[in-house]
Amino acid sequence: MRRTSKERLAEKIACFGNFGADERGGITRLSLSPAALDACAEFRRRCVDLGLAVRCDDMGNIYAVKQGAEDLPGPAMGSHADSVVNGGNYDGMLGVLAALEVLETMVGDGISTRRPVSAVIWTNEEGVRFPPAMMSSGVLTGKFDKSAVLAVRDSDGVSFGEALSAGGRQGDRAARLSPATCTAYLELHIEQGPVLDESGESVGVVQGVVGMCNYTISVFGQAGHAGSTPMSRRRDALYAAAGIIRRLHDELGRIEGGPVFTCGHIECRPNMHTIIPEEVSFSLDARHRDPDVMRRVVGVIAALPREPDGCRVEYREEWSRKTTLFDPALAAVVKRNADALGYANRFMFSGPGHDAQYVQDMLPAAMIFVPSIGGRSHCPDENTSLDDCRNGADVLLNAVLELADAQ
Repeated sequence: MRRTSKERLAEKIACFGNFGADERGGITRLSLSPAALDACAEFRRRCVDLGLAVRCDDMGNIYAVKQGAEDLPGPAMGSHADSVVNGGNYDGMLGVLAALEVLETMVGDGISTRRPVSAVIWTNEEGVRFPPAMMSSGVLTGKFDKSAVLAVRDSDGVSFGEALSAGGRQGDRAARLSPATCTAYLELHIEQGPVLDESGESVGVVQGVVGMCNYTISVFGQAGHAGSTPMSRRRDALYAAAGIIRRLHDELGRIEGGPVFTCGHIECRPNMHTIIPEEVSFSLDARHRDPDVMRRVVGVIAALPREPDGCRVEYREEWSRKTTLFDPALAAVVKRNADALGYANRFMFSGPGHDAQYVQDMLPAAMIFVPSIGGRSHCPDENTSLDDCRNGADVLLNAVLELADAQ
């Protein structure tokens, strides 16, 4: 079995952690921002130094290719370089750096393969600056309309298309990942949860990504002066919203099978301490791999009271996704190589979404998880031990080599 270099991987993690490092101790590297462009430029520079062919497609995705002995499609691996605001140094970027380390190991050890091997950086996976998430892989796989995506604007009024052009990332449509150029896609990623860390296992063999729904729930009341409106006459939208959130937690928590759910975004208007809130909107994110459980979640939302505490309630679905199952044969390749390397592993599902789930609709895909210490992610405390990073990269290397030499 082949091994990657722990020392080289440590240097990569430290180097790329400088791109977007913020004063709060985290990483803020929004898609196509100067920090993200600099990180991708460093990736490109290192790939060119390794003698790899580097190209960019029309959605800004970057590909580095080590040619094979024959002109055939081959396996690809990768992840994303963008982050959330004040996020961590491993989400997305570790998968990019592990893919780069695989290619550097192949070059340095003189490993040749029948098929080419590629590394990919997906543009705008997080969707923080330009929603929705997984934007570019979504366009490649027909999930999103390209013209609509290019027109999406950030909070400063800059469109995604304008940012692509300004960053020099409007490449060639013919460069896109496709079944004509790729036989399989593998993505290494931190788990972003506590399962592997608590079990002491080094590798997660990801079988799929769970389904989810995202709703906006709005409560409409009546504004009034905070000092002169009697309590009995108030229609306080925030008070009513708090009761609905508590009800959602109680009702969803009783669903057999245990969906996970979050009310993570809230807007209160007019949001002034001297005025009774007249409108409150909040998000509900719920996830589970069983579609029957997700239908019960939707049923709970539909059964919410329409006029609590004298207020009016409305809800709307923003978006949803069905559970994605990864290619079983490809997951078996990951499992077989983790076993051969002697790394403790388990089959598992992903709660967060990843580009790999969209790629699976186009060609065989699978994922490799490595532990997140304490289950922490999307925060400065996000961390994975160097040994686990290298173990995951070793599995990726050997799985890719098996796929690249497949007859």
